[in-house]
Amino acid sequence: MIENIKYTTEGLGVKQVREKDGRIILDLMPDAEEVQIAAQLSKVFGIANFSIARKVSSDVEILKREIHQYIKDKEFTSFRISTKRAYKAYPLTSMDVDRIVGAHIKESTGAKVNLTSPGLTIFIEILSGDAYFYTEKPPGLNGLPVGTSGKVVCLLSGGIDSPVAAYRVMRRGCSVVFVHFHSYPYLSKASQEKVQDITEILNQYQHPSKLYLISFGDVQKEIVLSVPARYRVVLYRRMMLRLAERIACEVGALALVTGESIGQVASQTLENIATIENAAGLPVIRPLIGMDKGEIMDQAKKLGTYDISIIPDQDCCQMFIPKNPAVRTTIREIERVEKRLDIEKLLNMAFDNMKCL
Repeated sequence: MIENIKYTTEGLGVKQVREKDGRIILDLMPDAEEVQIAAQLSKVFGIANFSIARKVSSDVEILKREIHQYIKDKEFTSFRISTKRAYKAYPLTSMDVDRIVGAHIKESTGAKVNLTSPGLTIFIEILSGDAYFYTEKPPGLNGLPVGTSGKVVCLLSGGIDSPVAAYRVMRRGCSVVFVHFHSYPYLSKASQEKVQDITEILNQYQHPSKLYLISFGDVQKEIVLSVPARYRVVLYRRMMLRLAERIACEVGALALVTGESIGQVASQTLENIATIENAAGLPVIRPLIGMDKGEIMDQAKKLGTYDISIIPDQDCCQMFIPKNPAVRTTIREIERVEKRLDIEKLLNMAFDNMKCL
């Protein structure tokens, strides 16, 4: 968590990031860019909430004077004091601090105490040796700090679903490496350009990660020439998983991630999902498996990837698509069809044309 915070706030005037009494404290320089720091912290997974706070002595007399000085120009008719005492050896209880500071604020401002719906809430944190107070507590993203759950490889298509899938596994602490399959020069570079923009957005939530661009057109041509049309989509997906797994082995990833959701397209029936996953040795994580398209679109809009994803492009999945793809394949029949292909040759062909950004 501390390393992620250091990275995301670098260059914004943060003197140091440290842990104290169960809190993570960012000590700011006088010229620190507080608004930008807050904006960056709102993109760090693992943070429940955060505040721009003022540090003062934990002496209650000094504390109440400093708080009054801070709020004297604010407009409010009711207030509440909310104290947390992380340092249990402090001589006063949280309720004692609430009562003493609250009485001073009431007397000096004339505002009323309202514990249920106050116009202003003053939060106080008592730590060992000092105290902090603040009046706003924006929510964080929650989840787990990126990196705590290991590394995964996400198949990023440039469509709406896969960026949301990547975001959701980041939220559970996974570092994500991206792989995109394209069919340039048979199709345009539009999908590659879109994926680079999407990756830039996703990397705001983790340390910048690698994006692997794999030319898949020649592999698709070989499949088209060798197997019945109805099996093409399933075979494309099986080859993609094999290639993504090779990358996972290179980067030390523990699983693959896709944006699949049950029944959304022909390759995402339960039968085809099982047949496709059989080609991979690593676990395949599908964060969107039970979500409706509308739910996924809503999350993509909040994430900021939706407007990029809907830009028209020529994705490799659109090339050589049969009119009537098989929707309920079995592992046995697909393995029988795959015997017509030199799989290792096709994998090496794709890897020879791979780029890493």
